[in-house]
Amino acid sequence: MSEKKKSWLDRIPHPLALLFYIVVFAGILTYIIPAGSYEREEIGGATRTIPGTYELTERSPVNVLELFTAIPEGFQQIANIVFIVFAAAMMFGILEKTGMLERTVGTFVRKLGLGRRYLVVVIMTFVYGLLGIFVGYENNIALIPIAVLLSIAIGGDVILGAGIAIAGVSVGFGLSPFNPYTVGVGHQIAEMPLFSGWAFRSVLVLVILSLLAAYNVRYFKKILKDREKSLDGNINTDDMQLSQPLDSYKMRKKDVAMLLVFLAGLAVMLYGVFTKGWYINEISAIFLMVGIVNGLIARMNGSQIADTFSKALGPSALAAILIGVAQGIQVVMNHGNISDTIAYGFVSVLEHLPASAAAIFMSISQSIINLFIPGGSGQALVTLPIMIPVGDIVEIPRQFIITAFQVGDGITNLITPTLGGLMAMLGLCRVPYGRWLRYIFPFTVLAFFVSWIALLAGIVIS
Repeated sequence: MSEKKKSWLDRIPHPLALLFYIVVFAGILTYIIPAGSYEREEIGGATRTIPGTYELTERSPVNVLELFTAIPEGFQQIANIVFIVFAAAMMFGILEKTGMLERTVGTFVRKLGLGRRYLVVVIMTFVYGLLGIFVGYENNIALIPIAVLLSIAIGGDVILGAGIAIAGVSVGFGLSPFNPYTVGVGHQIAEMPLFSGWAFRSVLVLVILSLLAAYNVRYFKKILKDREKSLDGNINTDDMQLSQPLDSYKMRKKDVAMLLVFLAGLAVMLYGVFTKGWYINEISAIFLMVGIVNGLIARMNGSQIADTFSKALGPSALAAILIGVAQGIQVVMNHGNISDTIAYGFVSVLEHLPASAAAIFMSISQSIINLFIPGGSGQALVTLPIMIPVGDIVEIPRQFIITAFQVGDGITNLITPTLGGLMAMLGLCRVPYGRWLRYIFPFTVLAFFVSWIALLAGIVIS
């Protein structure tokens, strides 16, 4: 039998190589793109650009040494997100070592029944979507592996698990009507009521999540019918398989106690996030505490807990490295002073477009900028102070300027290789970036078109 011809997606390099190539490309751009900057002002503790103040500055292209030092600098700037990957891995290391996670998933599938596995995919897609809407992005890293175990238990694969969890969280967070990093910052810059227009955004995110659930079920049906159509290829999932017949799974008292500790940890985390302003460091601490307490419940001593922690770090090391290298791209661009020039170039085009075309181009330009400035709040503070006055000129209602920005930033999070959180989640799922892109890219295109239609309809009606 002749070997199948590889598509271009199968030829995408290893994620670490891909990110390094982008670092080098960013370095080359510092020699090509003129350096320039906007003036900044501090309002409410946040630094944002001042429209109309862009000026060319002296070129400062990065040399070879600066190119490589950008990577450790990136690690330093984003160390808290690197550590939350380790903290999540250590916590789940305990849950896996004790068998609690397998027995919990096995019992859940046994009670629900394989006859309802399509319903499981739909429900879990919405569960992860709601986690993205109300909890955040990196905050959910620890929950991603559960979807993979559940997917394999019902006859799916790691790609389906990633589609449920990673895509669910990404869509929910990216299009959340209450996203503090995009909508919240955007409304502050636009001087609008915080989270106004939530009804329109709520409908949009639920529509896109419904499309994602249908997309995941369609793939699931396809691989159940013909396993050769699975995209997981030779990904090793031996330690993710249920080791016993489904009918034999039953949770022990220790498993119930550990599950309650895990759920209590999530409850405390949510309380802290919403009432105390907790972020990555506090969440990492909760993960560590949950891991240690569950280790003690399982009657493990200090050395056994430490040994389990250390072994769990191995598979997560690559994910953590990818986060630091991805941040290095932004370090290179900041050193070369080209981030503002890129933003200025895109925004300048908007002034010459009609409102409908300007709204779509605004979304597309934000998607491209997202590759170089993957942080939502960072993008908002750089581009929205410029886009909002331009949007006023071409008569786009400010509410839909924020929506265009959110769509461009949020949906692109599904495929942006420079987004540390995405690469970390893929690493925890053991899904190569190329295969993930092959799976999620058609849905990403669909999500963009549906969002653009909703955006244009909103502009016309308003």
